[in-house]
Amino acid sequence: MHNLVKIGWKSEQDINEEHIARVITVQKNSYRISDGEIEYLAHLSGKFMNEVDSPLDFPSVGDWVEVQKLKEEMKAVIKQVLPRKSQFIRQAAGYRTDPQVVAANIDLVFIVNSLNHDLNMRRIERYMLLAYESGATPIVLLTKKDQVTEEEVQQAIAMVSEVAIGVPILTISSLNGDGIEEFINQLPAGKTGALLGSSGVGKSTLINALFGEKVQETKDIRADDSKGRHTTTHREMFMLPNGAMLIDTPGMREIQLWDGEVGVETTFRDIEAFEQECRFADCSHNSEPGCRVQEALENGELSDERYKSYVKLQREIAYEKRKQDQKAKLEEKSKWKKISKTQRENYKRKSR
Repeated sequence: MHNLVKIGWKSEQDINEEHIARVITVQKNSYRISDGEIEYLAHLSGKFMNEVDSPLDFPSVGDWVEVQKLKEEMKAVIKQVLPRKSQFIRQAAGYRTDPQVVAANIDLVFIVNSLNHDLNMRRIERYMLLAYESGATPIVLLTKKDQVTEEEVQQAIAMVSEVAIGVPILTISSLNGDGIEEFINQLPAGKTGALLGSSGVGKSTLINALFGEKVQETKDIRADDSKGRHTTTHREMFMLPNGAMLIDTPGMREIQLWDGEVGVETTFRDIEAFEQECRFADCSHNSEPGCRVQEALENGELSDERYKSYVKLQREIAYEKRKQDQKAKLEEKSKWKKISKTQRENYKRKSR
């Protein structure tokens, strides 16, 4: 594993720098951290586990943590997670309504998509939305440039530009090195980036290309539909040769939203602008006279697919918000039931 260098980070808390480390790998309940010189296998303290209130409170890759080091055993105990400057959150997989922090304290989110059959505008929109919500700067990274013609590359850039408005778009080939230097220039020393995308888009292959050696396992994709198989099974942060840090994440074909109200406004700023130009403030954008959105759809300024995606994501965010509110109400009710039960038991003991 490549050593990490210390990055200047000032906490509002008075914590000795000797006890600060950064989470570089998360595998279920196991953590690997680095203080810039030594890597430790770490676990959570009992106090931490007793005080944790939300899945958001658990350490994630990129987090700065206060630890107690057990140098002789090459182990450490994580006592607390320091405040984050950014966090990429999604709805955790499964049926439970829980958030999952994919990466923390990131400066740049590279939304990775391949220039083959798997290029998907709707998925890019979804990643864009969550990238804006994270507090990090999004960059679209189109991989496997060697598999398509220059004309196809330009067509893809034009398509992506319509959904990633004002966002840099990089095209690379990890096999022949085309575009790698431009990628490195976007991620200078001291910055942290995260690769986010589906399986098979070339995230692990890019990591290997940046190091010039095999540090991540890769698998071939299916030739018929360009779908990939999961290779990366956990999140891990790498120190690049230029002094930057890059987080590789498992492929996420379905990415469920946790939040997104702010992200929608930024990701779909073109539609938001059309809505503001409607004749009526309460326009439903269906059949009202003077509806600017319907006009844009009719004259081709706005595609049906993009508008449908916008409406779908708004509904999804509203639905997720209702689920979260319902869960919060149930948890609050359960908390007060426990408090009431404890008070009754204490009263009974005192009355004896």
